[in-house]
Amino acid sequence: MTVQTPTPFHRPSPVPEKIAFDRQELGVILGLYGRMVSAGEWRDYGMSFLKDVAIFSIFRRAAEHPIYRIEKRPKLRGRQGMYAVIGMDGQILKRGSDLKAVLRVLERKLIRSVD
Repeated sequence: MTVQTPTPFHRPSPVPEKIAFDRQELGVILGLYGRMVSAGEWRDYGMSFLKDVAIFSIFRRAAEHPIYRIEKRPKLRGRQGMYAVIGMDGQILKRGSDLKAVLRVLERKLIRSVD
């Protein structure tokens, strides 16, 4: 008589972790977003949480490409900084490790001269 080892059950692979904005980061981003909406500059937003990046997309209208993307990439924390603001054409407008400092590039659009 031969003894066979039991075949193990197939275990599903663990769900990959997703990168997301925490509550404080979302507070900073949504604060800027609210000011820009009240100024009539922005109208809609979308969020994507992927395996290696979290993206907050900003739209002028709902049915077009985002005019700005705010990205969080923790893998770049030690190099260029994990936050980036990217324009519609894919150009990186600002990158750094401090979210508030990175978002200042968008706040300049809010400042207008008063006639």
